[in-house]
Amino acid sequence: MPFYRYKANNIDNETVEGMIQAASSDVAADILNDQNLTILALNEEKISFRERMLRVLNRVKIKDLVIFSRQLSVIVSATIPLVQGLRILVTQTDSPVLKTVISEVADDVEGGAKLSAALKRHSEIFSDFFINIIKSGETSGKLDDVLNYLADQQEKDYDLSSKIKGAMIYPIFIVSGLSIVGTLMMIFVIPQLTAVLIETGAQLPTSTIVLIAVSNFLQKFWWLLAIVIIGTYFILHALIKTEKGKYAWDTILLRLPVFGELFRKIILVRFARSLYTLTTGGVSLTKSLEIVADVVGNAVFHDLISQTVKEVEDGNSIATIFLQSKEVPPMVSQMLNLGEKTGRLDDILEKLAHFYSREVENLVANLVTLLEPMVMILMGIAVGGLFSAIILPMYSLASSL
Repeated sequence: MPFYRYKANNIDNETVEGMIQAASSDVAADILNDQNLTILALNEEKISFRERMLRVLNRVKIKDLVIFSRQLSVIVSATIPLVQGLRILVTQTDSPVLKTVISEVADDVEGGAKLSAALKRHSEIFSDFFINIIKSGETSGKLDDVLNYLADQQEKDYDLSSKIKGAMIYPIFIVSGLSIVGTLMMIFVIPQLTAVLIETGAQLPTSTIVLIAVSNFLQKFWWLLAIVIIGTYFILHALIKTEKGKYAWDTILLRLPVFGELFRKIILVRFARSLYTLTTGGVSLTKSLEIVADVVGNAVFHDLISQTVKEVEDGNSIATIFLQSKEVPPMVSQMLNLGEKTGRLDDILEKLAHFYSREVENLVANLVTLLEPMVMILMGIAVGGLFSAIILPMYSLASSL
């Protein structure tokens, strides 16, 4: 829905300005009239294409959002007026983009807009999950509690993603380095070494013939390989953007050995933690499930959760679809079913989030332990391949002279 900037007189005949979200200008006018405001000006707020592109390119780091959430929760808990607190946060924030956004949010709130509506204007920074949590706090009158929940969950999500990224840096660095060095050797070093073997006219082993063929191809057609790699990346990227392509890609990720199990557990952590935070914050179960479907970041689970929304709306159990799916561990489905029957769904979700968070941490730690020897084995195979393809034939040639 679009936003409308208004200028109006209140019941004390004071001029106020602000922002309101509505389906149309007529709806916006009705809302303002219901608030006993006499409209002086009402215009749709339009964001230029350049501004939209700048906001997309200048993304705010997750860490900055985590700090913002925590600081805002502290300010609200300390009963500091919201506008004043937001002005304080502008000076406390390091990110230039977030500084600007918080300042705009403060202006909108000062003009009479709700915090959730002001944040929604910046949906490229604040997710639906973030905005709906804030909205639930405003509705229930427990904004400070909800902000604490939000800050806690964001910190946990940030810690989890940081551990996973940290675990993957070493193997990605080694494999990338090996690929670059191997390609440069194939183009510049290997041809000089194999030229001697070719000139002798001796019968070469299969490994040497293959190595020479690969080296010759890279020398002459390296540009073609670059085009194929770049083209494949963009084609896959475009396919993943489609609904069917995204579903197929996410299905493949869940089927990967070892890593598939890691992705599944990360999704379950997001599901349980997000649903717990939303329901605890006062958001209805169906609305919470709709938001969580977008939070999990996997099309397969998005489809399952969307089906679950329909089941819940029809009066069925939240676990109905999960019990029928092979993608969801039986323990999750059974615990959700139990939590709903006993009226302790929040407690069950919290326990599931904690359990799978620990599972992810253990799996990541095990992967780090396994990846190091795997990288060493990969390096050994690469060195051994070069040795058998070049050094051994040279040794045999020298021995025969």
